Amino acid sequence: MFVAIHRLMGNDVSRLVSIPPRRADMDAYSQIVSSVAARLLPKVASLRTERGSGSAVVFTSDGFLLTNAHVVGRARAGTVAFADGISGDFAVVGTDPLSDLAVVRAEGATPEPAELGDSDGLVVGQLVVAVGNPLGLTGSVTAGVVSALGRSLPARSGSAVRLIEDVIQTDAALNPGNSGGALADAEGKVVGINTAVAGVGLGLAVPVNTTTRSIIAALMRDGRVRRAYLGLVTSPAPVPDHLHRHTGRSTALRVMEVVPGSPAARAGLRAGDLVLNAGRQAVDDAQSLQRLMFAEAIGRPLPITVLRNGALVDVIAEPVELGPLSQL
Repeated sequence: MFVAIHRLMGNDVSRLVSIPPRRADMDAYSQIVSSVAARLLPKVASLRTERGSGSAVVFTSDGFLLTNAHVVGRARAGTVAFADGISGDFAVVGTDPLSDLAVVRAEGATPEPAELGDSDGLVVGQLVVAVGNPLGLTGSVTAGVVSALGRSLPARSGSAVRLIEDVIQTDAALNPGNSGGALADAEGKVVGINTAVAGVGLGLAVPVNTTTRSIIAALMRDGRVRRAYLGLVTSPAPVPDHLHRHTGRSTALRVMEVVPGSPAARAGLRAGDLVLNAGRQAVDDAQSLQRLMFAEAIGRPLPITVLRNGALVDVIAEPVELGPLSQL
């Protein structure tokens, strides 16, 4: 596209001057993407197991890589290859299907680690860069924007079902093989782990945030994530106007179902209750409650405040460990 400029020169009629578009804007965008690519391409590996392949991101200086649980599946080992041609074996350290995250460790030398960022600082429209190995094409880079935030992605382990909250939606092109790769911000910090292709021009990434870091630490330490279980099925709901005026809060969690015989049922929680606080912390969305449901909550009294028929009701629940027959 060209810009037309008319100039008046004395009594002469203006002449039409065509000027190329400003290249600086495009160059700035290109420089950001190429800078992120140069930083991350060496640190994003291609993983291969007997049943499939995907990507992984080096995140420690001693060879630990972060990927998706569905990329490694039930495999205990596989091969890893980097963009510089170095390859070797890896061992699976731990997997957590309910967050679709896994940690593996390369047996040989690895590049310097990528820096993990914080997805909580993302805004819709922000530039992001995806780095991975789609369709077997090692070291591929695509760019786009954060299309939406706060999406939910169901994850399953046996009969246990959990929503991965605050999933990042992006229009950066993702294809099979991108799973486990990095979604980075303009500074090259990894703010998400690409996990799914939901449609043409629509990809999803597991966020890197405080909850994710707790999961990663548990996988590195124990090889699994121990979770507490209440037995509630909830949905975000607005708080009544009078409560909003008093507290300034807009949302809480509506109890849609209480699993019979669960800790929630034994505590006296009922369908229709509006959960306001748990563990003396405000509960505004599903993640607010889920981030409390880790190992330290198992077997410990958990005070819960709900709004029931216009009255505040306090109960004490004692979460149990989430097992293969539990359902969230």
